[in-house]
Amino acid sequence: MNDTPSFSNVSFGTQIRKSPFTDAALRWGAKGFSVYNHMYIPRDFGDPVQNFWNLVNEAILCDVSVERQVEITGPDAGAFTQFLSCRDLSKMQVGQCKYVLITDQDGGIINDPILLKLAEDRFWLSIADSDVLLWAKGVALNSGFDVTISEPDVSPLQLQGPKSRDILRAAFGDGPADLKYYWFQELNWDGIPLVISRTGWSSELGYEIFLTDGSAGDRLWEHLMAVGGPMGLRPGHTSSIRRIEAGMMSYHADMTLANNPFELGLDRLVDLDMETEFVSKSALSRIKASGVTQRLVGLEIDGEPLVGSNDAFWSVLSDGQKVGYVTSSVYSPRLAKNIALAMVSTGASGQGSAVTVETNVGPRPSTIVPVPFYDPKKSLASKS
Repeated sequence: MNDTPSFSNVSFGTQIRKSPFTDAALRWGAKGFSVYNHMYIPRDFGDPVQNFWNLVNEAILCDVSVERQVEITGPDAGAFTQFLSCRDLSKMQVGQCKYVLITDQDGGIINDPILLKLAEDRFWLSIADSDVLLWAKGVALNSGFDVTISEPDVSPLQLQGPKSRDILRAAFGDGPADLKYYWFQELNWDGIPLVISRTGWSSELGYEIFLTDGSAGDRLWEHLMAVGGPMGLRPGHTSSIRRIEAGMMSYHADMTLANNPFELGLDRLVDLDMETEFVSKSALSRIKASGVTQRLVGLEIDGEPLVGSNDAFWSVLSDGQKVGYVTSSVYSPRLAKNIALAMVSTGASGQGSAVTVETNVGPRPSTIVPVPFYDPKKSLASKS
């Protein structure tokens, strides 16, 4: 561990919240933070390429408390949760997780959370970076649904990588280690209630550990590092390299409120045939009938390795005309390629199409390719 720096070196003031794990992350080498859901998230533990190799070869522990939980409880919790989402939830069981979309009255994507069903009358939306709590409260007002909507004291860690199952078993026993993909289990650890799910933002084998008592943040982090360190566990941060390889979209980068599920290729998360009404049903029916004018695609960008990620939406050109923009880009050391996600006009979105990307180091010849770029069947994350 490094000498712990003062948090004042990275703090923006009291309007941005620390997590229960912020101090532990600093002790274990966090060098920089970003802001997500009005909270600090560690984004720098040194070399991001080494962080990637730690993830794909061993395991990393990440503070993702910024994935806040919007809790929906009450007699109508199930019906209201369905009303928010365009995915059919009628067969969802207690103990199950689902990737869902929260869409507005125009079909725009407000958020793409993981939904956890804790009871027939209790749900968590584990959210990306937008104010779902306020949206859900607004929708509930005068809706007639008997629900209570709140943000509980719940802060997740991500334990991700091929060694994560063995580390989790050593830390908490066989139960959570044997979870099926996209299921969770409640666990009492040393008097602290936890929820452990077989999920994560890496497309590797991994788990999320939801701490329900913020005062125990240090204890939980140190326990996992003490158990996992000898097994290869390293502190880290969510890997842009790995998530772009996997074609995993990041809210505000690859999708915004201006986007609908069909242009993102997320048709599987929209069920217009279910009898139940939901907020965006009419709008998404119209969009599907009329078709979309743009689509999210994969790109391979020629030339020398790009440094870091794009901090602007680089233009994508076809025959000298702008047809779209790059949303996320990175150099993959495993694939030895520059890869990117881009939103381009439907007419220019065919696989194999040659385009030009105006990068920060000049124009680069590029090719539209399928996504994901690696492990398209998610066999690493879902393996038993």
